[in-house]
Amino acid sequence: MNPRMVWLLGAMLLCLGSGGVGAEEKLTYNQSWLPQGSQIGPIVALSKGWFREAGLDVTIVRGYGGQRTANELDQGQFEIGYVDPISLVLTRSNGGHIRLVGAINTQWPASICALTERFQLQSIEDLKGRVLGGGASSPVHNVVPAWLELNGKPRDFIRLVRLDPAVIPTSLIEGKIDLVECWKGSDRPVMVNQAAKAGMKVNWLSLAENKLDAYGSGFAVSEDTLAKRGDAVRSFLRAAYRGYEFAIAQPAEAADLLVKMYPLVDRQIALDQIREIAEQIQDPAARGNGLGFLRAERMKSTLAFVDRAFDLKGKVAVEDMYSNAFLR
Repeated sequence: MNPRMVWLLGAMLLCLGSGGVGAEEKLTYNQSWLPQGSQIGPIVALSKGWFREAGLDVTIVRGYGGQRTANELDQGQFEIGYVDPISLVLTRSNGGHIRLVGAINTQWPASICALTERFQLQSIEDLKGRVLGGGASSPVHNVVPAWLELNGKPRDFIRLVRLDPAVIPTSLIEGKIDLVECWKGSDRPVMVNQAAKAGMKVNWLSLAENKLDAYGSGFAVSEDTLAKRGDAVRSFLRAAYRGYEFAIAQPAEAADLLVKMYPLVDRQIALDQIREIAEQIQDPAARGNGLGFLRAERMKSTLAFVDRAFDLKGKVAVEDMYSNAFLR
C-alpha cells in the first residue's frame, strides 16, 4: 500500500475512533451550596457513570446560596440547579424564567432548633419570646413570621436577629441566642454534630408538621434550556433520580461515594444527611408517579405561602412555577 493510502486509512480510523470521544452533551449542575447529602442523587449518578451512559458529560459545581443560584440559572450560567421555591418565585417575580422540573425536598425541610439542655421544644408555645438567629440575607426573617401567622401567632412571637451565618451555631451553643433554623438533609446534622462536640443535644420543631404545606427544593431549569435542550434535561433527571433511589437503598455506600468525590466532607454527617434526604424525597401522596413528581395542590400551597411571606401580591402564577413533563 502506498504511503498516501496508509495516511488516508489512518486518518479515517482516527475519525471513526474519536466519534464517541467528547460526543456526550455537556451540562453543568449547581448544588446551590457546598457538597452534602441532599445532593447525593447527581453525585451517585456521576460516580457510577450513569450520566455518561445517558449521553451526558455532567459537571457538578458548588453554589453560593439559593437566590444567587436561581439568578445565575436564569442568566444561563449553567443548565440545572438545586433551587428552593422562595428563590424561584422571587426570581420569577423580577422577570426571571426558571421552573422546577423535579422535587427533592417534597415537604418543607426546615425546623426551628434549640439545645435540649436549655429547654424542650414540644409546641409553638415554647417559642414565645425566644431569640432566633438568622443570616443577614436569609429568608428565615420572612418565613418564620409568616409561619407564625399560619399558626395564629403574632409575627413578633419570636424575636429574630441578623447574624453572620458563620457564627450562628457557636452563638447557639454559647447561649447568645435561643433558636436557629435547621434543615433536614442539610445543616441539621451539622448542628447536631457541633452540639455533640460541646456535650449537648439538639431538639427541634418542624415547620412542615405545623401547617407549612410547601415544597422545599428541587431541580430547576430555565425555560430557554427546556425549549432547546429538553431531551438532555430529561436524561439528567432520569440518572439523578436513579442516584437517589440508590442512596435510599444503600445509604452507607452512597456516603462512601460522596466522600470519595469530596474527601473533606465528614462521612458521618454526610450519612445522616443522606438518610434524611431519603425521607424527604419520598412523597407518599405521589408514590405512583415515581420520585420527583410535583403535585399541583402542594405547588399552589407553596406559592400561596411564599406570596404571603414576601408580599408579592400575586405576581407569579402557579402554572409558571413548574413542569412534570421532563420526568418521563
